[in-house]
Amino acid sequence: MKNMRLFFISVFLSAAASAIAGPPTYEAQPSPTPADENHRELFDYELDYTGGSSFYDDHGKFGHGDSLYNDFSYAHRFLITGKWYFRAGVEYERFDFDGTNNGLPDHLQTVHALLALEYVVHDHAGAGIEIDPGLFFQNDVHGNDFDIPAKAFVTFPLKKDKIFAVIGVGFALNQNPIVSPGGGIIWLFTDHLRLEGVFPKPALVYNPSDNWEFRIFGNLFYESFRTDDVITPERKLQVHNAWVQYSEDRAGIQATYSGLKPFDISLGGGVTVKRDFDFFRAEASAKTKPAPFVKFEIEAKF
Repeated sequence: MKNMRLFFISVFLSAAASAIAGPPTYEAQPSPTPADENHRELFDYELDYTGGSSFYDDHGKFGHGDSLYNDFSYAHRFLITGKWYFRAGVEYERFDFDGTNNGLPDHLQTVHALLALEYVVHDHAGAGIEIDPGLFFQNDVHGNDFDIPAKAFVTFPLKKDKIFAVIGVGFALNQNPIVSPGGGIIWLFTDHLRLEGVFPKPALVYNPSDNWEFRIFGNLFYESFRTDDVITPERKLQVHNAWVQYSEDRAGIQATYSGLKPFDISLGGGVTVKRDFDFFRAEASAKTKPAPFVKFEIEAKF
């Protein structure tokens, strides 16, 4: 938790120093020494399963369904100068859907690059800009599945050593709306308890020791994909080669164990409040009722 305090203080001091000294000069740096506080190799794998639930307001046309989510990412941090890094990597995400054969996509997937410029203290990014260009598709790549989601954020103090604000913005050519705000506050109640009230992933976090973390969290996940033929019993939802904005709104609890270095292992669960296939350009969507979900994640930093 002391590292968390140092992280936010360092972000503020760096921002102030940059304002006085002008823009930074980017220079090649030697390989990191053992004293380097930020890891360079970043691996993450996540598996989520949401149980079956019925679609609503459809007069029985869509039946029910569940979802399985797999996400793998790898990235490397390249030191630019000071605590500024360029992060480059790749990510593969995939949703698989099962249940009633209603014409909605059976899976959605993406492979995209991870390209970011970040200010990093103790492995936490306090400010940055990221772009994730890649292919977002259902089954077949058609050549028009390309998108460039992007996001930017900055952290600054509201009350010394206690309360910090985060301001962010997200962008994608094929989302609705194209530009969406994010952010919130981070409140350090004690050395062991903090509020990360930052959307789209707010959480209340408790760290009883260096090896354990418990959190109550929310997650508003939205991502757009190019679909193939979507022919459903609903006349408004009969489209070809259209973009769908798929979302899962969740609330749950999670425990993370960090005693097996370099791995962090997390188990969690809760309720997926809503899943939504939103064909926003066709002004049609299909939503599900709440269902339980479970989550497993393993992260490694070298």
